[in-house]
Amino acid sequence: MNCCLLLPFMLGIPLLLPCLIATENSKTEEVKHPAGSHLRVRRGWMWNQFFVPEEMNKTRHHIGQLRSDLDNGNNSFQYKLLGAGAGSIFVIDERTGDIYAVQKLDREERSLYTLRAQVIDTTTGRAMEPESEFVIRVSDINDNEPKFLDEPYEAIVPEMSPEGTFVIQVTASDADDPSSGNNARLLYSLRQGQPYFSIEPTTGVIRISSKMDRELQDEYWVIIQAKDMIGLPGALSGTTSVLIKLSDVNDNKPIFKDSLFRLTVSESASVGMSIGKIMAYDNDIGENAEMDYSIEDDSKTFDVITNNETQEGIIILKKRVDFEHQNHYRIRAKVKNRRVDEQLRKYHTEASTTFIKIQVEDVDEPPVFLLPYYLFEIFEGSPYGSFVGTVSATDPDQRKSPIRYSITRSKVFSIDDNGTVFTTNPLDREISAWYNLSVTATEKYSIEQSSAVPVYVQVLDINDHAPEFSEYYETYVCENAVSGQVIQTISAVDRDESIEDHHFYFNVSVVENNSSFTIIDNQGFIFLNLGLKQRRKQTLFPEKGEDFRENIFRYDDEGGGEEDTEAFDIVELQGGTVMRERKTRRASRVEIRSLYRQSLQVGPDSAVFRKFILEKLEEANTDPCAPPFDSLQTYAFEGTGSLAGSLSSLGSAVCDQDENYDYLNELGPRFKRLACMFGSAMQSNN
Repeated sequence: MNCCLLLPFMLGIPLLLPCLIATENSKTEEVKHPAGSHLRVRRGWMWNQFFVPEEMNKTRHHIGQLRSDLDNGNNSFQYKLLGAGAGSIFVIDERTGDIYAVQKLDREERSLYTLRAQVIDTTTGRAMEPESEFVIRVSDINDNEPKFLDEPYEAIVPEMSPEGTFVIQVTASDADDPSSGNNARLLYSLRQGQPYFSIEPTTGVIRISSKMDRELQDEYWVIIQAKDMIGLPGALSGTTSVLIKLSDVNDNKPIFKDSLFRLTVSESASVGMSIGKIMAYDNDIGENAEMDYSIEDDSKTFDVITNNETQEGIIILKKRVDFEHQNHYRIRAKVKNRRVDEQLRKYHTEASTTFIKIQVEDVDEPPVFLLPYYLFEIFEGSPYGSFVGTVSATDPDQRKSPIRYSITRSKVFSIDDNGTVFTTNPLDREISAWYNLSVTATEKYSIEQSSAVPVYVQVLDINDHAPEFSEYYETYVCENAVSGQVIQTISAVDRDESIEDHHFYFNVSVVENNSSFTIIDNQGFIFLNLGLKQRRKQTLFPEKGEDFRENIFRYDDEGGGEEDTEAFDIVELQGGTVMRERKTRRASRVEIRSLYRQSLQVGPDSAVFRKFILEKLEEANTDPCAPPFDSLQTYAFEGTGSLAGSLSSLGSAVCDQDENYDYLNELGPRFKRLACMFGSAMQSNN
C-alpha cells in the first residue's frame, strides 16, 4: 500500500511532502516525484528530503511521516529516529512514524539536518528494514533586513568637482538565502543628499550630481537605504550614513577688505624696523591660502615681507625718513597666492591691491653744522678780539629754533651767538702752532638738543724774531796765516718759520775801513777768511780768481794727515737725502707748508757725504799735478734734492715762460720781496 503526506500550506505556498514507501521489489529505481524531488527506492525503503519552514512558532510542528510497506497497522512496528538533532530538535511517533520539530528553526544558523530512520518489529525486537538516511532542509523566509557592515562611511572629494565624479561605494548584505526568491536581492536609494549626490541602485556607488563650493559648505551627511526583495511590498530595509567632506582647491584669490591702511613712522626709526601690518583674506585654507605681498610702485623707502604664520604683510623701512624733507608717503601694495595650479589660473587673473598712507612723525633733532669740521688760520701776534672764522649750525626741525654757540675749555678763543670765533689772548706760533677746539651748538628752546663740531685753528708765522747766532764764537788765527785761509765757520738761527731754508746776511763791523778779514756767504753758513790784502800771497788756484764763492770747508786738524777724514764737519755738508720729484711753482701755500713740515722730519744720511768726501780725497791723492804740500780743496755737493723741489730759475726758460707769479702774493709776507721782484720783472717784460 502506497502512502504520501502533504505538508500544510506555509505562507500561501503548498508543499508536497514525499513519503517513505516500503516495497517488495528489491530493485533500485529512480522515480520522479510530482513536486520535483527525487525518490529513491531501495530494498523496500523509499527516502528523500523533507522541507520545513524556518521560524515556525509552533511548539510541535509536524514535518512528515515515515512508514514501511510491511507495516500492517497492528501496532507491532516501532519507528526510531537517529542522527544529529534526533530527540532534541526532531522527534518521531514510534507507532505512526510521524516526525515533528519541537524547536524553532533558523536557517541562518543551520539550514540542513541529516537523519537516519529505523523500523523494528516489537514482537521480535529485530529490524524490519535496513537504516535509511534522509535530509531535512530548513526552507528560507525573508526574516533578515539588509545591513551595512563597513560603517561608518566617510569620503573626501575636491570641491567644484564636475557631475558624475565618483565619491564612494557602500555595500549592504542580507543574511537570507540568495537562491530563495528575492529575499536577498537588494536595491539602494538616497534618502538624504539631493541634489548634490546620487547613488546607483544596484551597485551602491555614490556620485556627484552638482558642483559644490567648500567655502559655502564644507561637508555633507548623506543617508543611504538598502531594501531586499528588490523593493517589493513586504521587503525589509536598512540604512546607513555617509559623511562627505569637500577638500579645498585654490579657487579664491586673496583680497584686501580695506582699501586704505594708515601707518605712522618716526623719523628716528632705523632701517629694517617694522612700522605696521597689512592683511588680506583668502577663503581658501592651507597652502592654498599662502600669499605674498609686494609694493607695486617699487618704493625705495619702504618694503613689505610676509609673515608665514599669520599671512600678514609687515611694512618695513628700507631708508631713513626725514620729516623736514617729506612728512608723508602714499604707496600701493598688492597680494597674490604663492602657488596656483595652471587649471585654476582663471580665478587669479587680477591681483588685489590697497593703498597705504604713511605719516612721518617729527622728532626733535639736535642742530646740524653745515660742515663736518672747520679749519681756520690766523697770524700770530693778532690783537685781542681778532676775527678767526665763523661756524654755522641750523635746527633741522620744522620750528627752526635759534642756536647758541659755545667753546669747550678754551682761554684763547671765544664765540658769539652768530658762530663767530674771536681771540681772547695774543697768539705766539712759537709756543703753539695749532689749536684743536670743540664748538657746541645748542637749541635755544630745547637746551638738551646740542651737537659739537671740531674746529682747527692754525697760527701763521710772522717775522717777529731776529736771527741769533747758534753759539758764542771765539776765533784764533796764526800770525803766519795765508790770505784766503778759512779761520772760522759761523751760523745763525731764526725761531720764525720758513718754507725754505732761512737766508741770513752777515757783515763785519770794524773800526778800520781796510779790514783784514772778509765774510763769504755760503747760503746759511759763513766763512770768516783771513784776507791780509797788503800781504796777500799768490793763490794756489789762480783759475778761481778773486771770488771765493764756492763751498769751502774748514780743515785744520793736523793730527791724522791726509787720510784722516774725521775732521771734516759732515754736518755742514748735510742736506736732504731723498730725491724728490720736481713740483710746479703753482702749489698752494698750504701744500708748501706741508712739504716743509715733512722735510723737517727727514733725517740726513751721513753715508752719502762720507762716500762723496772719500771720492774727492781719492781724486786729490791720485792727481799728478797736485802740489807737494797741504792744499785747500773746494767742493760743491748740493745733496740729493729737496722735498719741495728746486726753486732755481735755470729750467724756467723752457717750462715756465708764461708762468704767472701772482700766487707769491698769497704765500705771506716772507714772499713779499719775491713777489715784488718777479712782479716787477713781469711788468717790465710786458
